[in-house]
Amino acid sequence: MKPGDFRWLTSGGSGLAAITRAIERSKRSIQLQTYIFQNDVTGSRVCSALEQAAHRGVRVRLLVDAFGALHLSRDFFRGLQAAGGRVHFFNPLHPRRLVYRNHRKVLIADRSLAIIGGFNIGQEYDGDGIASGWCDLGVEINNSTVAGELAGSFDRMYVLAHDRPPRFVRLRRAEERQRLRFDGVEVLLNGPGRGRNPLKSALLRDLSRPGSIRICTPYFLPTWGLRRRLMKRARLGDKVQVLLPARSDVKLAQYAGQSLYRRLLRSGVEVLEYQPQTLHAKLFVTDDAVYVGSANFNTRSLHIDYELMLRIEVPEVVEQAVGLFDALSEHAERMDQARWRHQQSLLQGFKQRLSYYIMARLDPLIARWLWRDS
Repeated sequence: MKPGDFRWLTSGGSGLAAITRAIERSKRSIQLQTYIFQNDVTGSRVCSALEQAAHRGVRVRLLVDAFGALHLSRDFFRGLQAAGGRVHFFNPLHPRRLVYRNHRKVLIADRSLAIIGGFNIGQEYDGDGIASGWCDLGVEINNSTVAGELAGSFDRMYVLAHDRPPRFVRLRRAEERQRLRFDGVEVLLNGPGRGRNPLKSALLRDLSRPGSIRICTPYFLPTWGLRRRLMKRARLGDKVQVLLPARSDVKLAQYAGQSLYRRLLRSGVEVLEYQPQTLHAKLFVTDDAVYVGSANFNTRSLHIDYELMLRIEVPEVVEQAVGLFDALSEHAERMDQARWRHQQSLLQGFKQRLSYYIMARLDPLIARWLWRDS
């Protein structure tokens, strides 16, 4: 693929604008998959664009996670449905089925253009991430081959939306775990179940290679294997930077990530905390590849939820990603061991250890228990 096939969306505002523009310009089909769809100004604007596209004769299909739409009235999409648009809510809520969610975010227009990122459909994402709005990013791809494969993945998830999970899901191979390879880009589809984990495998491979590593994520709780590789690369003298939120919408996840600071700092990993707004961007960069999409650098994204990431090896795009990371780092404060010790208290330490236990131990344990009884 050529560098011109990719266009970075450097904020949630630019991502939402690109989504709205793609819907307005669509001629044949729109497939929109998101975790959260808010009933606010931004949500109403996107819903109106979808409705108008349906009135033009465009085939509109929307897939929203049922938990992410928990506070959204089903009447919200009445106009879209009346115009011919189809709306599915993924995995309708049930105590036995609550654990795993569809966290993927992608729009495919006319099976030729795709927009992938971390931003959901909501007002909090609509800004530049500095003066206003959460800090987020994504990428627009103008390539019919990649967009067509993403459209096929959407179709499978759309059909799966109302299905009861298969019995003994933890023992079954995960059909939605796939690694699709193209010229210079891989589509990494993650989901629950047994079998090879394409996202985790790719990360383990890339983080084992000598070279710089830059991780930007709102929720940082990597598996031991990934964490060990980060610390090993730092101890061997490679530049390893982790950009995390100074403010978070999920304090439990933030505390859990902070429980790892001491070990990371002692090994030489640079820990940076983004200051202006809530950090929600997902960007993993090595010397040879960049990952962008919906997955966080944590256990839930790697093992429990349905996720979608692109791994791009186009040198110019990787270089641009390094520039994006460095630009975000300019708005971050660097943590060092002395400063971290000074900020700690017995209460803070207790919160961090408890949060780590809940997020790294209890959450996966409950997930396995519910899978067993599915």
